[in-house]
Amino acid sequence: MVDQQAELSWTEDRIPVSDRFDDPYFSLENGLAETRHVFLAGNSLPERFRPGFHIAELGFGTGLNMLTAWAAWEGAGMTGPLLFTSFEAYPMAPGDMARALAAFPELAPWVERFLPAWTGARCDLGTLQLDVVQGDARQTLPEWTGRADAWFLDGFSPAKNPELWQKDLLTHVANRTAPGGTVATYTAAGFVRRGLEAAGFAVTRVPGYGRKRHMTQGVRP
Repeated sequence: MVDQQAELSWTEDRIPVSDRFDDPYFSLENGLAETRHVFLAGNSLPERFRPGFHIAELGFGTGLNMLTAWAAWEGAGMTGPLLFTSFEAYPMAPGDMARALAAFPELAPWVERFLPAWTGARCDLGTLQLDVVQGDARQTLPEWTGRADAWFLDGFSPAKNPELWQKDLLTHVANRTAPGGTVATYTAAGFVRRGLEAAGFAVTRVPGYGRKRHMTQGVRP
């Protein structure tokens, strides 16, 4: 466990904003719709789901992306576990997670199963096996021995949290991606796209969610 924890302010009393990075944890328009557009559709999910599918993520935050993926997994009729690994430097307190996730009543059945079992690291919920690796991803990801079929790159804005978007870290992401695996992120920043390309992904800029004109997808050949 790490000593550092997320420090928050709240917008409209329901959207958490990181004091450290001055950035909201999810879209001010509709966080659930954004997650479905960027991270599910951006990785061609749930179409690619299969037994043993493994999602990895940079930035666990409120758990919204994980819960959205888990709901889609069960909605697709998958009965075995979805593997989900997330790297998080500043974990959010469970009470703050509950407050943030209350904005998404559609996810309540999954939130109600997840939060009581959540201890901050690993969680086995039958159809979900979650592992949140706490600490700076620049140190923890190179030590990870797993391999993901899809990556959700969901760190704070590259302009405000550039450390999580550097070329070296994106190379580690590529190295821990299965052949044919994918990556998706809300950002279309040029240095992020170039970093993914240098790491070996075939990168495409596609329409983003809401007011964001573009986002980024990548495939590892």
